[in-house]
Amino acid sequence: MSVLLHNLSREREMENVHLAVEEEDIYSGYNDYNPTFDSEELENDVGFQQAVRTSHGRRPPMTAKFPGTAIGARPLATAFGARIPLASSMGRPMTGAVQDGAARPMTAVRAAGYTSSLTRGSTFDPLGQSKGPAPPLEGKNEDTPEEKIKILEKKVNDLIEESCMAQSIGALQLALEKAKEAGRKERALVRQREQSGNAEHINLDLTYSVLLNLANQYANNEMYPEALNSYQVIVKNKMFSNAGRLKVNMANIYVKQKSYPKAIKFYRMALDQISNAHKELRIKIMQDIGVVFVRMGQYSDAITSFEHIMSESPNIKTGFNLILCYYAIGDRERMKKAFQKLISVPLGIDDEDKYIQSNDDNDSNMVIEAIKNDKLHQMERNLKVLAEKYIMTAAKLIAPAIETSFATGFDWCVDIVKSSQYIELANDLEINKAITYLRQKDFNQAVETLKTFEKKDSRVKSAAATNLSFLYFLEKDYDQADRYADLAMTADRYNPAALINKGNTVFVKQDYEKAAEFYKEALRNDSSCTEALYNLGLTYKKLNRLDEALDCFLKLHAILRNSAQVMYQLANLYELLEDPQQAIEWLIQVLSVTHTDPQALAKLGELYDSEGDKSQAFQYYYESFRYYPSNIDVIEWLGAYYIETQFCEKAIQFFERATLIQPTQVKWQLMVASCYRRSGKMFPYNSYYSKIA
Repeated sequence: MSVLLHNLSREREMENVHLAVEEEDIYSGYNDYNPTFDSEELENDVGFQQAVRTSHGRRPPMTAKFPGTAIGARPLATAFGARIPLASSMGRPMTGAVQDGAARPMTAVRAAGYTSSLTRGSTFDPLGQSKGPAPPLEGKNEDTPEEKIKILEKKVNDLIEESCMAQSIGALQLALEKAKEAGRKERALVRQREQSGNAEHINLDLTYSVLLNLANQYANNEMYPEALNSYQVIVKNKMFSNAGRLKVNMANIYVKQKSYPKAIKFYRMALDQISNAHKELRIKIMQDIGVVFVRMGQYSDAITSFEHIMSESPNIKTGFNLILCYYAIGDRERMKKAFQKLISVPLGIDDEDKYIQSNDDNDSNMVIEAIKNDKLHQMERNLKVLAEKYIMTAAKLIAPAIETSFATGFDWCVDIVKSSQYIELANDLEINKAITYLRQKDFNQAVETLKTFEKKDSRVKSAAATNLSFLYFLEKDYDQADRYADLAMTADRYNPAALINKGNTVFVKQDYEKAAEFYKEALRNDSSCTEALYNLGLTYKKLNRLDEALDCFLKLHAILRNSAQVMYQLANLYELLEDPQQAIEWLIQVLSVTHTDPQALAKLGELYDSEGDKSQAFQYYYESFRYYPSNIDVIEWLGAYYIETQFCEKAIQFFERATLIQPTQVKWQLMVASCYRRSGKMFPYNSYYSKIA
């Protein structure tokens, strides 16, 4: 006790003692380091080398005295117990310090794979590779009802997708089969859900998709009653939202079946179920209603629909249909108003000047080069071409009806077009006016109208001169035709029609080499110009360059697959090349297009006759006579054939017909008399000879 009091008194005395503090060096400690981390002298460290070669220095297994703490191997220090701290280079106690022969666990690096209780013979294996490969994943049990339902749903979706893909490539029957199979699988899926007690979780979207796809495939395969039944199932089911829109599809089917009253009914039912928010869809349905009324001949009702569309959302097609309806009822004033509305419909496309490149800005030129032939610009061009087509057709239709004469009507249309955005169509309308004069066989007025274009711009002048050249060519005024062909070529050297007219005028003058040059130039300007290719083939034929002519007509046949004229020229060329079998095949193709062509039938009979096949020759000659009984060559061959086959009585009727066609030819009467004599009928024979004498 006395010792304890003595110690306490010493502590109080020490509290009053103030030691002198040295000035702190702020740069101290930077060169200090723990010799434990000195790896350069490890080779000379006897203890380390012995530990590497043997088990000397291995730590015994460590046990925690205080579980759940990081200091389980360290004794608890008090104010009276001496502590033996092991300082690091920075003055912090080391976590791996060894006290009393027990190793403290290195908890700071536990995540790297170290453990505080290593056993003898264990190795460092942070990834657990020594345990072998991981066990395989547990497979799904496909026998459960949930898995069966998922698998069946996937099959149904796959079948719907396959059906749509088959339809996209034109395999309509396969698409229908896939749609039917999807329907069967979907019904099996519903039954399976009901059996498993999940009837409230039925996939309505999947059912809707199956029924809609099946109805569409029925419609594509023209199985309209089945399609209507499938649509009806969807429409009547109140669980399907917005199913009423499918009544448009049902109305379309009724239109194809020509059940127009039902189509109107279903279009109007669909219109009632579509809100005003879907303005574009409502406009399209009303347009369909108007078209159906036109087909029914109810033009007043159609006009009501079209006028509403033109007031709400005007478009080119509806404006054209409205003009047709006014034309049908003969309302001149409303035709004029509708035409003015038609040419004022905004197309919503950019001006062509947007695609003109400038010389200053290279970046802008690159952008213009990229977009001037893109899909959007192509769509704009197609829309403009369609609008111009509707306007030209409407003008040609109403011009004779809106005024007392068609010329006055055309003049009114031209004036209206000149004041619109389609000013370039005015010249085309005036050319159509000249063509209308031609149809009425008023050639003088046509020529006068076309001559007014001689002082217009080059494009219009070339078109007018081309038409004038053709007119003079038809009238066989080849000098004037040649003059206007030159004028057309001067105005537009790249006009293939002008080059063809020039070639034709040279052709009739039998300058075939020069004509061929003009036709070739026309083909260089327009490789799809079939007139130039046909005339070039005829020119080569005149020049006896049969192989080149054959090449021209074969190319032309690849373009015009069903042209009887081209096939007949090919047959004629093969005949000139002494290949009768090929000629026969081409003539048979001609007859597959024109079954009643007497010239082709007669030519085919002639070829079979040259091949020695009299029976086939007789068949085709007789068919030719049946369609054209005035061909003397055919009549003569048939009469000779009957005489050769000892049927003289049948030959008499052919030679008698020949006497009617050529009454001044004595040989036909002699042939009739000869047939009577061969058949033993002397009385008619004597009477015929007496007439001849």
